[in-house]
Amino acid sequence: MNHLTEYLVFHTEKRREFINITSEVESIVRKSGVREGLCLVNAMHITASVFINDDESGLHADFEEWLEGFAPHEPLSRYRHNRTGEDNGDAHLKRTVMGREVVVAVTGGKLDFGPWEQIFYGEFDGERRKRVLVKVLGE
Repeated sequence: MNHLTEYLVFHTEKRREFINITSEVESIVRKSGVREGLCLVNAMHITASVFINDDESGLHADFEEWLEGFAPHEPLSRYRHNRTGEDNGDAHLKRTVMGREVVVAVTGGKLDFGPWEQIFYGEFDGERRKRVLVKVLGE
């Protein structure tokens, strides 16, 4: 079995951001030499997410609005977690809803997506360095 592990590093300028990471993951799959297998993409921080969806700006705005309605950042006193001196209680909830990781089949040396599917890094407590694990396994 072949395998390759690499890390993508992000340092967003905004607190919340969605970044299309599909091309970076595709590059790692090519580098791995795996023709048939699986690719795991995992946010390694509890206030960030990896998810699959359409790369459409209106949808991204809808995500932002929906997530802020679901778990608004302010007032900070709303979250017990913030009593520890943190200000990111909302980010933990947003990450839970959007997901920790994705697994995509590798077929013929390429990510085997459905129509319009792309991989995104979702940042909910940014402005600092965070990592995403990409692990490719297969033959």
